[in-house]
Amino acid sequence: MIAFNNTDMLMLLTIFGLLVVLIFTSIAEMGLSRITKTKAASLTAGGHKSARTLQKLVSAPERWVNPLLLTINVCQTVQATLTGILSARLWGTYGVILGVIANVVVFFVLAEAVPKTYAVLHPQKAALATARATAALVAFPPLRLISRGLIGLTNVLVRGKGLEQGPFVSESELLGIVEVAAEDGVVEHEERELIESIIEFGDTVAREVMVPRPDIVTIDDSSTVTEAIDLAIAHGFSRLPVLGSGGDDDVIGITYTKDLMRAERLDEGDHLITEFVRVARFVPENKPVSRLMREMQAEKFHVALVADEYGALSGLITLEDCLEELVGEIVDEHDEEDTEVQRLADGDYSVDGGMSISDLNDLLDTEIPDDDWETVAGFLFGTLEHVPDAGENVTRDGWRFTATEVEGRRIRRVEVSRQPAVDASPLEIDTR
Repeated sequence: MIAFNNTDMLMLLTIFGLLVVLIFTSIAEMGLSRITKTKAASLTAGGHKSARTLQKLVSAPERWVNPLLLTINVCQTVQATLTGILSARLWGTYGVILGVIANVVVFFVLAEAVPKTYAVLHPQKAALATARATAALVAFPPLRLISRGLIGLTNVLVRGKGLEQGPFVSESELLGIVEVAAEDGVVEHEERELIESIIEFGDTVAREVMVPRPDIVTIDDSSTVTEAIDLAIAHGFSRLPVLGSGGDDDVIGITYTKDLMRAERLDEGDHLITEFVRVARFVPENKPVSRLMREMQAEKFHVALVADEYGALSGLITLEDCLEELVGEIVDEHDEEDTEVQRLADGDYSVDGGMSISDLNDLLDTEIPDDDWETVAGFLFGTLEHVPDAGENVTRDGWRFTATEVEGRRIRRVEVSRQPAVDASPLEIDTR
């Protein structure tokens, strides 16, 4: 028969009390972390009990996170020590082993799994129920001083910025939060797409959104005003790059159709367009689009020419191209809409060769790398290592990519078809 003395009973009661405290802190930690500032404000406006205290906690999470975590750590350490001492006195060496096993099972279930699961399922109830007690706990001066001292020690041991500017959320974690919010119906599908576009916008560079050099419509400096207007109207452009006699990379400026139309009205249609050329802005290929768009807004220009590291013209980018990265394709009544992705009758896809690899991966749920190429045409061309003939194909991640329309050295259209599982392999090349 096991004999309990007063010391044993005191330790047993202390362990039970610590278990209650840990259950409370687990509910508080999970419940408070799942309440947003907006949600807390709405609860306060609705007159919920403890809502004002909850709003204060949520508005400054750094005030309660570290003291609460310190409390949890201290309680876990003390109860584990007491459980080991009590088990060893009552049952000896084997009692320590049994005590550790029982401690892990009981405290994991009762102090971790059950309360945190409840807080996840009912975050509002959990946060409101624990708000006042948590506020009183973290306001306890010794606890606040000890937690601050430990964080200060961490900042000394961890070089750099330490924990002074935490907490930190990575871009991938932020995108995951948006995805969960969309699945839960907190944000609409269109709002989710816009948020994701904004997050990814900072990583986009001019090379990824520019009109490539072969697709730029230019005009020679020997052309007249009337000829330039005819060309602009034929292609539906309001601005045209003007090339000098030095070749395709000799851009001497940009001509605006409004300047040309004004000259035409003044019977100056036979004048050379060099009289109406404005300065061209050049940007490098790796220029962040977000920064370029701000410069366009501040300096009031809508077109920039993109040059590679050797100074050669590689593309053209407009303010509309920058905006489309945020809000999607903008098509007006004069644009000829060229569908980038067409779904064929048999379920296959016909995609534009200029479609980005990232968009293709989103469409097909594939993981084609974009380190060496940025477009579908670049992927096909780089994998085959030569200009393909129509019909040549590459199989990757269970999809077959077939060049269907090749113009000179450019791959215009690519057909993408699903391969049967038995035939799918990481990479196959057919150069028939």
